[in-house]
Amino acid sequence: MEKVFTRPNSLKDIPMHYCPGCTHGIIHRLVAEAIDELDVVDRAIGVAPVGCSVFTYQYFDFDMYQGSHGRAPAVATGIKRVVPDGVVFTYQGDGDLAAIGTAEIVHAAARGEKITVIFVNNAIYAMTGGQMAPTTLMGQKTTTTPFGREANSNGFPIRMSEMLSTLDGASYVSRVSVHDPKNINKAKKSIKKAFEMQIAGAGFTMVEVLSSCPTNWGMSPKEAVKWVESDMIPYYPLGEFKVPSEV
Repeated sequence: MEKVFTRPNSLKDIPMHYCPGCTHGIIHRLVAEAIDELDVVDRAIGVAPVGCSVFTYQYFDFDMYQGSHGRAPAVATGIKRVVPDGVVFTYQGDGDLAAIGTAEIVHAAARGEKITVIFVNNAIYAMTGGQMAPTTLMGQKTTTTPFGREANSNGFPIRMSEMLSTLDGASYVSRVSVHDPKNINKAKKSIKKAFEMQIAGAGFTMVEVLSSCPTNWGMSPKEAVKWVESDMIPYYPLGEFKVPSEV
């Protein structure tokens, strides 16, 4: 019998620790598929952060490093400069990238570091108990905003892709989602494109992926993917925000 669907070679055959309905597993698969298709597994080097994806290094079957909370771009910068032929990427959540790691990601993009960032935005701090993140939507309830995020005391959600795309060092910045098959396919193309641009010598590339968090949102997996579409995408529109005219 012909096998038409299988595990990517770059992904280990072990159970993942993510909650039911979490879409981190889908995003892992897309990264692994892109690396397989580009035939760069021997050059791939990933940096895992602190957060739900803290055990990312257990799932990818290539070189991985562990960075301190928010510091993955700095670690990736060092790796890429020492190993310029490496296909170097970070895999970061919104609490990691947009809060404690804000300075790291902004300056990595401003310097045009030749790394790729996979930025998972689920609008909440997940691993640490469901606190408000910089990406938490207005009115969204979290453990630290039990009555909903409010502008006067909590400020407004940060649109990281729009902000980083204004920096000259950023070569490619896009936002995708994995809430349905159509968008999963689009996300795969965007992730692969970011890696292709890094391989071609372009500067900083980032793909922001809107992801669900049923556990901390207090929703079923089905409700959570619907919420991504109905509530997250209107505030975080999908698309390419920075595309170079040439590499």
